Amino acid sequence: MPDYKHFPLADTAEGLTEAEILNWQVQPGDEVRVNQIVVEVETAKAAVELPIPWAGVVTELLVEPGQTVEVGAPILTIDVDPGGAPASGNGAAPAEQAEPTPRPEEPAEEEMKPLVGYGSKAATTKRRPRKTAAATATTTGNGSPTAEAPEPEPGGYVPLAKPPVRKLAKDLGVDLRTVTGTADGGVITREDVRRAATPEATEAPEAPEAPVAGEGPAPAVNAAARERRVPIKGVRKATANAMVQSAFTAPHVTEFLTVDVTPMMEMRERLKQSPAFAGVRLTPLAFACKAMCLAAKRTPDVNATWDEEAGEIVYKDYVHLGVAAATPRGLVVPKVRDADRMSLAEVARAIEELTDTARQGKTPPADMLNGTITISNVGVFGVDTGTPIVNPGESAILAFGMIRDTPWVVDGEITVRKVLQLALSFDHRVVDGQQGSQFLADVGTLLADPAVAFTF
Repeated sequence: MPDYKHFPLADTAEGLTEAEILNWQVQPGDEVRVNQIVVEVETAKAAVELPIPWAGVVTELLVEPGQTVEVGAPILTIDVDPGGAPASGNGAAPAEQAEPTPRPEEPAEEEMKPLVGYGSKAATTKRRPRKTAAATATTTGNGSPTAEAPEPEPGGYVPLAKPPVRKLAKDLGVDLRTVTGTADGGVITREDVRRAATPEATEAPEAPEAPVAGEGPAPAVNAAARERRVPIKGVRKATANAMVQSAFTAPHVTEFLTVDVTPMMEMRERLKQSPAFAGVRLTPLAFACKAMCLAAKRTPDVNATWDEEAGEIVYKDYVHLGVAAATPRGLVVPKVRDADRMSLAEVARAIEELTDTARQGKTPPADMLNGTITISNVGVFGVDTGTPIVNPGESAILAFGMIRDTPWVVDGEITVRKVLQLALSFDHRVVDGQQGSQFLADVGTLLADPAVAFTF
């Protein structure tokens, strides 16, 4: 007999509750091996490829691309024993013979082994209840099954549709009792549901002739026809929730500083010629990240966390530096782990690797957790500065503006210098004005005169 298992959507990172199915790597009838990638999903953190913990043959895809699914919900059915013995001598179970009803003491759940690379947290998935004689699948004239007969709905009419079709109808707000099925036996298909959800538009009236100048107002324009609606989900939804939580939980203060970074830019050109920086993409952002790590040692409050539940401020003797990166899926913030232990060249390499991976949508969710302080390079968009919002769980974020040629007074004379603006937002519960000002001034000093780093 076949042995069917349901593959549930796994919790790929702590705290995730749902994900969107991006695309399937398999189709019904495909043979799969243990830990083979079967689907790519988009979580609130990033796009993630999920492996399956069993070998067998795919029998059904339960969710269509574009649909959002809760963690733990089944998304695929697999036969892990496709070569099992047939139920009868001719190789097929009689349609009229129902499987025995499971005993009450029979376990309803089975433990699913954790996916490789996703920790030891076990997930559970429920088997579909076996059909009794009263709930046997409806058959066509040739004896082939069509769709499962669900529980009767009010009024006694039972529309025939498979579970994925029922899910689609629920998502689109379609009452299946109002839909006429076009498949064999009157079974309702996905196309039937979509047609019911989007009925054919009525014939538009002929457009009136354009008015002659001075002979009345112009015809009204249908604004809705020039609008488009995009569901709030994935990275955009997660970012919105996090920013609202932070903005209305942590009292924000933002301070600004304008800095002459000409010495830093000159040092950057010299270092680019050094063998130690061969093949390194040494950007001004790397200098700013290194300066933040050094300045955080003198002002550890900016690298701390307010623990409301414990009633404590948690000071961290390490810097997991978040680097905000714009991607096609929205803003993500991968972390440079232990950035305070890295050299300038190592920081530059880490930033390049993380941002390249983020733009490809391949950042593992674990790489975006547990940051301690963040930098946002708004200058890459030609912006001078902004008022960034602190990421939840952190106490400070620095906006790094565009470096511009600007008239500047040096030794009493006006000259053109490389100048940028910095903006530091911080949680005033953890960081007071003196501490925030000291940190911002230290970062500015290190960028204006990198040799000061020897004194830290």
